[in-house]
Amino acid sequence: MKTLAIVVLLAVAGMIGYWFGGQQHGTAKVGAGETAAVTEAAPGGKKLLYYRNPMGLPDTSPTPKKDSMGMDYIAVHEGEEDTGSGEVKISTARVQKLGVRVEAASFRELSRPIRAAGRVEIDERRVHTIAPKFEGWIESLHVSATGQPVGRGQPLFEAYSPELVSAQREYQVAAQGLVALKDASPEAREAMRRLADAALVRLSNWDISAEQIERLAQGGEAKRTLSFRAPAGGVVLEKKAVAGMRFMPGEMLYQIADIGSVWVLADVFERDIGALKLGQPVQVTINAYPDKVFTGKLAYIYPTLNAQTRTVPIRVELANPGGLLKPAMYANVEVMVGAGGTALVVPISAVIDSGTRQTVLVQKEAGRFEPRAVKLGLRGDDYVEVKEGVKAGEQVVVAANFLIDSESNLKAALGGMQEKPGVSHQAVGTLDAIDAKAGTVMVTHEPVASLKWPKMTMEFVTANAALVANLKPGAAIHFEFVERKPGEWVITKIEAR
Repeated sequence: MKTLAIVVLLAVAGMIGYWFGGQQHGTAKVGAGETAAVTEAAPGGKKLLYYRNPMGLPDTSPTPKKDSMGMDYIAVHEGEEDTGSGEVKISTARVQKLGVRVEAASFRELSRPIRAAGRVEIDERRVHTIAPKFEGWIESLHVSATGQPVGRGQPLFEAYSPELVSAQREYQVAAQGLVALKDASPEAREAMRRLADAALVRLSNWDISAEQIERLAQGGEAKRTLSFRAPAGGVVLEKKAVAGMRFMPGEMLYQIADIGSVWVLADVFERDIGALKLGQPVQVTINAYPDKVFTGKLAYIYPTLNAQTRTVPIRVELANPGGLLKPAMYANVEVMVGAGGTALVVPISAVIDSGTRQTVLVQKEAGRFEPRAVKLGLRGDDYVEVKEGVKAGEQVVVAANFLIDSESNLKAALGGMQEKPGVSHQAVGTLDAIDAKAGTVMVTHEPVASLKWPKMTMEFVTANAALVANLKPGAAIHFEFVERKPGEWVITKIEAR
């Protein structure tokens, strides 16, 4: 009996030991499983939070999955999640790896140069044409070469004209008669005086110099030839006068231009015209004098636009002492616009321009970035004015902002700032299959730059069946599409390449 009790006791002890061992073994297995789960969920020491839609749609998953186009959902780990307010959060280590740099938005004087190519032209208001108002012959020339400088009143040529000789003699006769009638009646003397004055006016109307008319008035003899003098100083641009030639009234014999002041005509692009104002200082450089800068002023903006080049001519007035600037020389014109005040600016490199929207990334704190839509103003060489979207002192990303865009899928973080439905995108690819009943097609397309899509195969809805009526699977195509609603892409135009 005692022996039986010992056997039973040993059996019970064995069963208790077996049960206890099994419990310990089970606990060990569960602990290992939990450890494995944690290891899977936290690669690299980061906790896996969820998986987000690769196309930026508001859809997440606690487990790995693919979207309707076969693209893998993207894992989001702790420290990389979207804050829900449109912010992007990236780990500090990754920020450093990307080489992110920031700069504060600040007020500064903003100006930009408007540059244009131009050419030196003669001031049209300083050109004089010598064309006698009477018929005659050139007896001799005092100015006989093109390009010769002349002064105001300098004799150009000696002219013989029977009309001039006759007018001089008429005046002499009238002057002598006026002397002879000194004792005559006032009426007779007045009539003779009018005759003498008419002869003088006639000579004056023919552009005879005041000096020569005064000599006649003082009782000088009539001369066979008279000197024709320059009405203004300058250089001879054109000379047609030849000794011995006959000329007719109105025939041009000389053209003289004063080049002490010249014009520079330049063609400014249509987009820059609104920034120009009359009287603005202008700097002009000439290839012939690379070390000299000529300063003038904007005198005129022409009212016409060249439809082919989309440019508007402007006129700059320049002093030309010494005659360094020659007509037809090429010139480089630079006008600084926007100066005279301060504006809130950010570096141009801070702006992400999609073509329809301009965005900057504002650093809220280390690793946290908020995308902001901004309204831009005047653009300089390095900075651009921000009228809306950013405040002075806020730090904006000026380097690696496109890498942040790529790393964190900024498209998803923008949330409500996504393109409005109806914005058209273009792509090329291959038509893989047509489902006429469902009104869909499968297309393998090349990368789409406007959406930052990589090359992939996806399903599109056709706007109507007629779009693919003449196409067959395997055709190379060019197509346009829009997003009718989140995740539904509709082809609006398609054609074979």
